[in-house]
Amino acid sequence: MAVEVVVLALRDDATERLLELAGEFAGESAGPNRSEDLSWREEPVAKRLEHALVKGINSYIEEDAEEARHTVDRPIQVIEGPLMDGMNVVGDLFGAGKMFLPQVVKSARVMKQAVAYLQPFIEDEKRAGSSNGKILMATVKGDVHDIGKNIVGVVLQCNNFEVIDLGVMVHCEEILRVAQEENVDIIGLSGLITPSLDEMVHVASEMQRLDFQVPLLIGGATTSKAHTAVKIEPAFNNDQVVYVPDASRSVAVASTLVGDQKAEFIGERKAEYAQVRERMADRQKAVKRLSYEQALANRQKLDWDGYTPPKPTFTGIRVFEEIELASLVDTIDWTPFFITWEVAGKYPRVLDDKIVGAQARELFADAQRMLERIVEEKWLDAKAVLGFWPAHSDGEDIHLNTDEHTSVALHHLRQQGDKPNGQANLSLSDLVAPAHDYVGGFCVTTGHGVEERAAAFEAANDDYNSIMLKALADRMAESLAELMHRRVRREFWAYDPEESLDNEALIKERYRGIRPAPGYPACPEHTEKRTLFDLLGAEKNCDVHLSESFAMSPAASVSGWYFSHPEARYFGVGKIGEDQLESLAVRKQMPVDELRRWLAPNMD
Repeated sequence: MAVEVVVLALRDDATERLLELAGEFAGESAGPNRSEDLSWREEPVAKRLEHALVKGINSYIEEDAEEARHTVDRPIQVIEGPLMDGMNVVGDLFGAGKMFLPQVVKSARVMKQAVAYLQPFIEDEKRAGSSNGKILMATVKGDVHDIGKNIVGVVLQCNNFEVIDLGVMVHCEEILRVAQEENVDIIGLSGLITPSLDEMVHVASEMQRLDFQVPLLIGGATTSKAHTAVKIEPAFNNDQVVYVPDASRSVAVASTLVGDQKAEFIGERKAEYAQVRERMADRQKAVKRLSYEQALANRQKLDWDGYTPPKPTFTGIRVFEEIELASLVDTIDWTPFFITWEVAGKYPRVLDDKIVGAQARELFADAQRMLERIVEEKWLDAKAVLGFWPAHSDGEDIHLNTDEHTSVALHHLRQQGDKPNGQANLSLSDLVAPAHDYVGGFCVTTGHGVEERAAAFEAANDDYNSIMLKALADRMAESLAELMHRRVRREFWAYDPEESLDNEALIKERYRGIRPAPGYPACPEHTEKRTLFDLLGAEKNCDVHLSESFAMSPAASVSGWYFSHPEARYFGVGKIGEDQLESLAVRKQMPVDELRRWLAPNMD
């Protein structure tokens, strides 16, 4: 029957249901219909604990922990013996590429639940100094994203590191205070939004000023080896700054930094970062940048005389509440979900990948089960607000008329790189007519309800489902943004009412118009998000708030602008010069140094 549904395309989720059914026959599903192989239950208790850890099975962990407790003199020996032996196997398999991140997080869940069961028996017996080292982790001030940090923390704990997780939006003073009080071996900083890069430099500078002698690990979506080498390491010149690109590298790096090979490792990083700085300097010399005046002269010139801007069906704002979660399932882009879990590959091909396919299918089946519960039990609240305003361009700015007497300016940046083949230096301001045009804006969220339920999972020592929920909420927020944009094109702005694109075409952005977000490549200046939120009344209408660094809270939120011109395409501003920075500072009436902070990644 399931195969027939796929062949005849009777359901949108036919493929996913068939994969889950196949998992039951392949032993990859934890569903009730699976015939479970329990032969491992006949092994000695130490081997059973190892098997449970490696396979991520928590069904019998309390039973086995209790049995193991009666085989030792002290309860702590269960942790220090068979449980740590099992986690060492997990660590070895992960390091050898024979286990993948979702499996490791499941193993951590088993370990945590075993320790939680044994803890009342241990009381004060646990001996100090049994860990591999103490690591403080924090998402820096102004940033609310923590999925990647949480994953790294779980992996480190799996390898017997003691992790002190300070959470999100942590000020520099708090990070360094706790680091001193706890006498940590390593400090790890995480961040997703671009202002976090500058905050990391600030933390490094304070560590230098206060003569910290512990290594500083740098990670997060916006970080890079280049930024670490060029900006962060020079600010903390004790030669112990290390960029960690993903969770799979964190254990090896942390183990080396607390081991006998630390000096050699640090020396290699110092030499490597010096080479990176040299390459970056050479690259900057090689890249020709136009002056701001030259870039302006090479702007995109659209035919406004032969173009009539489409008029939206309404102006002002409209609020959408109690959006059906089921409506968001079909437009989910699953590839970033797998990237979050460091399972490399593009969906749906990743499900059949020779290396990670089996793990991808198991992860996807787990996601489908949770997604079904999210929808049926209404775990999350989906909200949206969008608006349209009469607009016109004036030089580098776009002016929106919010009423007959009030105008709001949107300030945009222009590419300054020397373009080949006569290509224009683009700015979003080029996409709006000098008169009688419109611009839209939006904010959507599926984040309300996430923190409370994620905290409940974490309280139950279930990091796997906590991370899974946050990853799915992020995907559903992006799906809601896609859904609202499609309704804009078809209904609310209605400039393409006959559009008929499948999800793959939507992911490939084959639609007319764009929805660029403040803080991202086409409009990288984060403070513009404040203007957008004021126009939409996003705090009141969507219950989404901005941090001091303009990160959105809840984290599973998306906001941006709508542009309708047929030639609108996504692009990146790239590096800009001081001349354009000064021009923008004048237009925004903002000090140049403050503006430079928000545009640090776009400055040399």
